Amino acid sequence: MEIGNLLALIGAAIAVAVTGAGSSLGMAIVQRAAAGLVAEQPEKYNRTLVFQLLTTTGALYGFVVGFLVLQKAVLGGGSGYGLWQGAMILAACLPVAIVGMAATIAQARVCASVIMMIAKRSELDGRAVTMAIFAEFFALLGLIVSILCVFAIPTL
Repeated sequence: MEIGNLLALIGAAIAVAVTGAGSSLGMAIVQRAAAGLVAEQPEKYNRTLVFQLLTTTGALYGFVVGFLVLQKAVLGGGSGYGLWQGAMILAACLPVAIVGMAATIAQARVCASVIMMIAKRSELDGRAVTMAIFAEFFALLGLIVSILCVFAIPTL
């Protein structure tokens, strides 16, 4: 195996692992808040689902970048990456990994607060969703930058 392919695979693993860890931590934060609300007001369970799901998008973004890297490096039928190309792919995976993890954890904190807001005032559902989605923007930026970088690096 070329050293460049190894670096690309490490980049893919970092993208998937770091965003997955961020989503897992975020999910734990949101589900704690949701469990508290549902214990007191079980009829509001469905209102918490969208906030629980929002924290999983970071892991999805990391998976997309990891899949693209694997497809190009291993499954694409090309001869793979040289040293510099592999290093560039590794670097290209970092935006989705770092920004995805940070944005997901921040979003989870917002979602937990929003669930508490819904506990007190159910009529604020629409505003609550809007507040929770703002952090998603940054994770999307990390995804877009990583995808653009991966596609900009040619294989051998």
